[in-house]
Amino acid sequence: MKAISYSTYGTPTALELVEVPEPKVGPSEVLVRVKAAGVNPVDWKLAAGFLGHVLEVRHPVIPGWDVAGIVEAVGPDTDDYAVGDEVYGYVRKEWVQLGTYAELVTAPVRTLARKPRGLSFEQAAGLPLAGLTSYQAITRAGVTAGQTVVIHSAAGGVGSLGVQIAVSLGARVLGTAGAHNHEYLRSLGAEPVLYGDGVAGRIAALAPEGVDAGLDFYGEGGVELLQSVVREGGPVISVADNDAGSKGAKHIWARASTADLTTLAELADSGRLKVNVEHVLPLADAAAAWELSASGRTRGKIVLSV
Repeated sequence: MKAISYSTYGTPTALELVEVPEPKVGPSEVLVRVKAAGVNPVDWKLAAGFLGHVLEVRHPVIPGWDVAGIVEAVGPDTDDYAVGDEVYGYVRKEWVQLGTYAELVTAPVRTLARKPRGLSFEQAAGLPLAGLTSYQAITRAGVTAGQTVVIHSAAGGVGSLGVQIAVSLGARVLGTAGAHNHEYLRSLGAEPVLYGDGVAGRIAALAPEGVDAGLDFYGEGGVELLQSVVREGGPVISVADNDAGSKGAKHIWARASTADLTTLAELADSGRLKVNVEHVLPLADAAAAWELSASGRTRGKIVLSV
C-alpha cells in the first residue's frame, strides 16, 4: 500500500510517499480503508522531535492520528464493526509508528466511532483530535448551561469546535480572536474579543461579574490571561501550555473515546457542530499540508484525501 513516511526527525521535506506492507489486524482491531486523514500540528511537531520526551516514537513513522474511512476487515474476536461500515476516529496507539497517512490503517476499536452521517469523509477526518480536545476540555471544566466561558484562540480548528460545543450546552461564550475573525465567531454563536494589549479589560467589560471557566487553546500567556478574568475557584484548562499545572491550571491531552466521538457525531448530525475544512490535498502533498499547518494562517482544518 502507499503511505507517507519519514525515517528520522526533521522538517516536512523528510516526508516520502512510499510502498509499505499492509498492516496486520489483531484482536479488537479493524482494518480501515482510509478515505481521508486529518492534519494536526502534533503531526509535524512529532516529526520535528518536539515530543520525543513524552511519546515513544519508532522510526520509520507513518504519521497521522485522525481518520475517516470504511472498514475493510475485522480482527479476531472483534464484532464491534462489520466490513463496509463507515467509521472515523482518533487512532492514537501505544507508540507512534503506524498512522493514518496511508491507504490502510489498523485501528483499535476503542479509537473509533460511526462516522457522522451528515459529514463528508473529509469533514469527518477533520473532527476527531480537534473535536475530542475541545469537548474534553469543556467537559473537564464542568461547563453547564448559563455559565460564561472564555475560549482563548476561538477561531482556530480546536477553538471553533469548542465554541460550538459550549454554545450547544447553553453556555455564553466569549472568544478571543483577531478582528478579521470576529464575524466568523459571531456566526458560531460567540461574542468576539479582540486579541492583544488590553484583552483582559475587554473581557471584563463584557463580563463584569467575572467568568466561570477559561479554556486556553493558544499557549504563550493564555493561562495567565484566563486566570486574571476567571472568578476565584473557577477552572482554567490549557491544551497548549505544558507548564499549566505549575501555574495552578490544568494541562490536558485528548483521549481516545468511542463515547465522546459518538457524542461529537450526534452534534454534527443534529446541525449543532460544523467542521470547517479549508484545504483538501492529495496524500502525496503531505509536506505542503504540513507547511500550511505550521504557517498558523489557516482558520479551518487541513485534510489529506487518500
